[in-house]
Amino acid sequence: MRHRALALGVLLLTGCATLEPDKNLADVQQLTEGRTAGVAVELRRPAPDQDEATVAQWLATPLSAENAVRIALLGSPGVQQALLTLDLSDALRVQAGRLPNPHFSLGAFREGEQREIERALSFDLVGLLFLPWKSQWQSRQHELAKLQAAQDIARLATEVRKAWISAVAAEQSVRYLRDVQEAAEAGAELARRMTRVGNFSKLQQAREQLLVADAAAQLARAQQRAWSEREKLTRLLGLAGTQTQFTLAERLPDLPPQPIAQDDLEARALRERLDVRSAVAETAYVADSLGLVKTVGYLDGLTLSYKRASTVDGTGAQEVKRGWEVELALPIFDWGSARNARAETLYLQSAVRVRNVAVQARSEAREAYLGWRTAYDLARHYREEVVPLRRFIGDEMLLRYNGMLSSVWDLLGEIRAQSLAVNQALEAQRDFWLADADLQLTLTTTSPGALTQLRGASTSAAPAAQGH
Repeated sequence: MRHRALALGVLLLTGCATLEPDKNLADVQQLTEGRTAGVAVELRRPAPDQDEATVAQWLATPLSAENAVRIALLGSPGVQQALLTLDLSDALRVQAGRLPNPHFSLGAFREGEQREIERALSFDLVGLLFLPWKSQWQSRQHELAKLQAAQDIARLATEVRKAWISAVAAEQSVRYLRDVQEAAEAGAELARRMTRVGNFSKLQQAREQLLVADAAAQLARAQQRAWSEREKLTRLLGLAGTQTQFTLAERLPDLPPQPIAQDDLEARALRERLDVRSAVAETAYVADSLGLVKTVGYLDGLTLSYKRASTVDGTGAQEVKRGWEVELALPIFDWGSARNARAETLYLQSAVRVRNVAVQARSEAREAYLGWRTAYDLARHYREEVVPLRRFIGDEMLLRYNGMLSSVWDLLGEIRAQSLAVNQALEAQRDFWLADADLQLTLTTTSPGALTQLRGASTSAAPAAQGH
C-alpha cells in the first residue's frame, strides 16, 4: 500500500503539469507594469484582424510616443519573439514533470531444437525518484524565463520611445535648417545682384555662395538622418505597406517645470531592477541544483527491469522464467568528482554574477541620473537663456535695420544665427528625453547598454553667420 501510494502521488504530480500560456502572459504583464516607458499597456496574443484595425486607428492621427509604444507592444516581432521564447520554456517545464518512458526490449534465441524468447520492461529509477526535484528545478528556470521576457519587452518599449524622440527631433531639425538655407539663399541672391551692378566684390559674393552650399549640405544630412530615424522607428513598430506612411507629432514634449528629485537611486535600482532579481533567483536555483547533482551522481544509470523468458524445445514443451533485474553503474573510473566540481564552479560563477550585477546597477543608476540632470540643465539653459537672447538680438537687429542703422547683411546673418540657436535648443531637448528614457529603464528594469551621451550641437555655419 505504501508503494502504491507513492506511485499514485507521482502520477498526480505529473498529471498537474500542463501548459499555461495565459498565466505566462499575465505574469509578464505584472512584471512589466510601470516599466514600459511610462505607458500602461495590456499585453495580449496576436489577433491579426483586430490588431490591424487598432493600429490603423492609432496611425490615423499624428503618432505620439504613447501610441508608438502601444503599437510596438501590441504585435511587433520583438514582443512576439519574447512571448514565444517564454512558451518554449513553459513546454520544457511541462516536459520535466512527465514520467520517463519505460523501455521495452524483445530478444529471440535458438539453440538446436530449443527456441528462447526474452522480453524485458525497464524503468529509469533515477528519473522516477528525482522527478519532483527535476520538475521543481525546471519550474524555477521558467520563472527566470519570465523575468527575461519582461526585461526584453521593457527594453523594447524604451527603444521605441527613444526612436520616436529621435525621429521627431530629426524632422524638427530639418524644418529649422530649411529656414537657415532660405536665409542663406536670400543673402546669396542679393549678393549676386549687387555684384552685377558693381556694389559687391566677387570675393564677397563667393562668401555668400559658400554659406548657401554649407546650408544645403547640412540640410541634406539632416534629411537623411530624419529618414533613417523614421525607418528605425518603423522597424521597431513592425509596420509594413501603407502603415509606413504614418505622420509623426509636430514637436517634442516640453521640459518638466522643475527637475524631479531622485532619492535613494542605488537602493531603488537594487530593489526594482529585474536583472538584479533574476541574478539573485538564479543563484538560489543553482545552489539547489548543486545538491541534486551530487545525489544523482551516486545513482547514475540505476535501472530496474522486469524480464520474462520462454523456452520451447523440439517436443513443444514450454518453460517460462520470470524475474527482476537491477542495473547500477560501478564508480570504478569516474567517481563524479569532475561533475561535482563543475556544479560548484557554476554556483560560484552565479554568486559572482550577483555581485557584479549589483555593482553595475548602482553605478549605472548614478551615471544615468547625472546624465539626466545635465541634459535637463542644458535644455533649460538653451530654452531660458540662449534662445531668448537670440530672439532679443534679432528683434533689436530688425529695429536697427528699419532705422537704417545696420545693413541687410547684419539682419540676414542674425536670422541664420537665431535659427541655429533654436536647432541647438532642439537637440538639447532631444538629449534630455533620451536621457529620461535611459534613466527609467536603468532604475526599474535592466542595463540600458550604452547610456545616451550629450551630443555637441552643429555650429559649422555659426562663425560665418557671425561674420556678417
